[in-house]
Amino acid sequence: MGQPKALAHIQGKPLIQYLVERLESQGLEPVIVTRAEISVDVLVALPNRTVVINPNPEKGRTGSLQCGLKQILDTKGGERAFKLLVVPVDRPGFSDSTLKLILKQEQCACPAKDGRGGHPLLLMPEDVARIRMADPETPLRDLCSPKRLEVDDLHLNFNLDTPADLEVLRDLAI
Repeated sequence: MGQPKALAHIQGKPLIQYLVERLESQGLEPVIVTRAEISVDVLVALPNRTVVINPNPEKGRTGSLQCGLKQILDTKGGERAFKLLVVPVDRPGFSDSTLKLILKQEQCACPAKDGRGGHPLLLMPEDVARIRMADPETPLRDLCSPKRLEVDDLHLNFNLDTPADLEVLRDLAI
């Protein structure tokens, strides 16, 4: 893409800051997992937030989740069970109403548009336990089976991958 996705600007701020502020507006306390090369920029964009560096981001999303989970367990207390919301920075097309719908669920769930699953993904304590014990390279789809909740978000499956996608995202002002 020519620049780190998390640092791409949307509505005058880095995308990661835009997403974190959206999550915080719903009462959530995001733990941001990033790679070392952009960690200083992420910390500057998100002062007083929990930022974790994934030393092996090439191993995939499960490894990144494991880094975040370790931080949560180390700081919030041992082996407690909890739900986890997964919000990839490059999948920002969900609406606030979809976020609220997902947060109300009592089972592993994700929004879907036209039958195709999207994000954010809500994991239950049993999913979190499987992820903690999995090989970091295991695809997340092999560790959980979310219920797909059909929503009407036009841009739910938007995936930020190219400079052209960044222009689309800026035009959408999601």
